[in-house]
Amino acid sequence: MNTVEHIRHLFNESIQTKITAADSLAELIVQAGDMLVQTLLNDGKILACGNGGSAADAQHLSAEFLNRFERERPNLPAIALTTDSSTLTSIANDYQYDEVFAKQIRALGRPGDTLVAISTSGNSVNMVKAVEAAHERQMRVVALTGREGGPMAQALASEDIEIRVPSQSTARVQETHILVIHCLCDLVDRQLFGNDGN
Repeated sequence: MNTVEHIRHLFNESIQTKITAADSLAELIVQAGDMLVQTLLNDGKILACGNGGSAADAQHLSAEFLNRFERERPNLPAIALTTDSSTLTSIANDYQYDEVFAKQIRALGRPGDTLVAISTSGNSVNMVKAVEAAHERQMRVVALTGREGGPMAQALASEDIEIRVPSQSTARVQETHILVIHCLCDLVDRQLFGNDGN
């Protein structure tokens, strides 16, 4: 396989992952969108976290809500727990990295808020602790996962929603997570502000 064929193969693999995900995850994405809408209608906020590429996805999600997605509309309350380097490094230094999100959730989370927890494998201890801290604060969780979901998926409560991308590839899972995030943003905008002719 030459280089051009390899690139086409990667595109096709990504497209096929999204097609499979659309069939298996569409209903769950709608349920997660409904959860976020109810959170916002009840004056709650959205907290988001993840590691590495998933940290970038958490920031992407927060930016779409705080600023705008594809239309002009009021700003929506969302916080990415991945952006404050002083907070992250002080928690990691004084306690341990496993607590970097959980301690923020205990401080900022309120009953009725929703945590969007993003992890390709679900194996990171700090993500498991984030879910547990959200439950302590009487928050619900939308988990974006992949592979087998890992311990993070096992930590979810019955009222939480897991959107697990059907892939073993970190790259394909992350590519699909960003599409799921855009779907959630679209659903929230449509339900809160109308279809806008689309």
